Amino acid sequence: MQSQILPISNPIAGPSSSSSSMEQTAAAADTMLLRSEDDLPTTRLLISSSFEDDAKMDTRSLISRTLSCTNISPVASANSNSYQQRRRRIASDTCLSALPDGRRHSFRQEMGKAASDTYLITRLSFKLLRYLGVGYRWITRFLALGCYSMLLIPGFFQVGYYYFFSSHIRRGVVYGDQPRNRLDLYLPKNSNVPKPVVAFVTGGAWIIGYKAWGSLLGQQLSERDVIVACIDYRNFPQATIGDMIKDASQGISFLCNHISEYGGDPNRIYLMGQSAGAHIAACTLLEQAIKEASGEKTSWSVSQLKAYFGLSGGYNLFDLVDYFHSRGLYRSIFLSIMEGEESLRRYSPEVMVQDPNIRNAVSRLPPIILFHGTADYSIPSDSSKNFAETLRSLGVQAESILYEGKTHTDLFLQDPMRGGRDKLLEDLVAMIHAGDSEALSKDSSAPPRKRLVPEFMLKMARAVSPF
Repeated sequence: MQSQILPISNPIAGPSSSSSSMEQTAAAADTMLLRSEDDLPTTRLLISSSFEDDAKMDTRSLISRTLSCTNISPVASANSNSYQQRRRRIASDTCLSALPDGRRHSFRQEMGKAASDTYLITRLSFKLLRYLGVGYRWITRFLALGCYSMLLIPGFFQVGYYYFFSSHIRRGVVYGDQPRNRLDLYLPKNSNVPKPVVAFVTGGAWIIGYKAWGSLLGQQLSERDVIVACIDYRNFPQATIGDMIKDASQGISFLCNHISEYGGDPNRIYLMGQSAGAHIAACTLLEQAIKEASGEKTSWSVSQLKAYFGLSGGYNLFDLVDYFHSRGLYRSIFLSIMEGEESLRRYSPEVMVQDPNIRNAVSRLPPIILFHGTADYSIPSDSSKNFAETLRSLGVQAESILYEGKTHTDLFLQDPMRGGRDKLLEDLVAMIHAGDSEALSKDSSAPPRKRLVPEFMLKMARAVSPF
């Protein structure tokens, strides 16, 4: 009988003053992570024993850091509403908010925790990818990714410094009970009036998504008086697409019901996703509309969203499954993520909206705007173009905006790092601030953003990009 790593679910911390107590608690948490292989879905058997050992070791380190940060009484019930409220308050106030000098965590502590979390997620994710797809194609992809990252490292350092040190970011706000149910809030400097909000779901091939990937977009939009909430979610194989949608829905629900506490306008919330995150967000939006149309009680409503912005997303899985296979996201793995071939229809928004049985749900959808680069070879731009055309044929307000010659990463990384005027950013803020003459006036006079990476390095990164 082999043992299997399971997700950590709400470790309850004791006092952080005793190192021995800390070790006992971490050891107990490690024990709870293991259960019989017979109880697990077959998709999880892809993880090797060496990966389990590394993940278990890193998980203990992460638990210890969590224990030292939260300091929650072990007597509290993890399932009670009061516990959840307290948990959110502690996570936000202790780890994220600007506190009096006597209680404020040092920059080193803040950076250490955020860097540790980011390193752990990234390391385990890439280790998992190696086990899932060892072969010539993945080896060349990893080499290309390494070169790509090194060429953009001047920009990554500057964005990382902003992410770790800015007092205008609330990192790790708890929105649910599951692992990775956290979000980062990017708050504008000026908070005199309620701000529009963008709920952003990051990409990552459904495998390496992480909330910090949205930090560059969060910085850009917060400088234009827009609050950005980057929603984290469980990745495969910790979860499948259904779990990712549940996480995204719960994160959106948290924002709809609590964003006013952070200076956001609950009447101006926009949902946005990039790449795999665009697919997850679109599925979440459609599933929510179907629930409402059937009379199911929900914690948030699609009517609370002003619009949906999809960036470089894929919306018809039948068209993409073989294409992804040819690019290294093998069919067997992709079908495992999507819960089997029989579920492709359910998780293909372009196909689902054409079902005559859910026409009432489709009519509830907010305006949908899809952005895509015509040179995108990770997800072809026809994906956005066809989805927008399908929606329009059904009476939904939808459009696709195509950027000539732009690749999958140009719009999201290279162009923002280039500085100056960013076409995608200008299009986004024009839509978000539509009808607000004062905000539009500020946008028109906003100074160009500074360059983060030299042009020759951006061109070389574009040439070697594996995306």
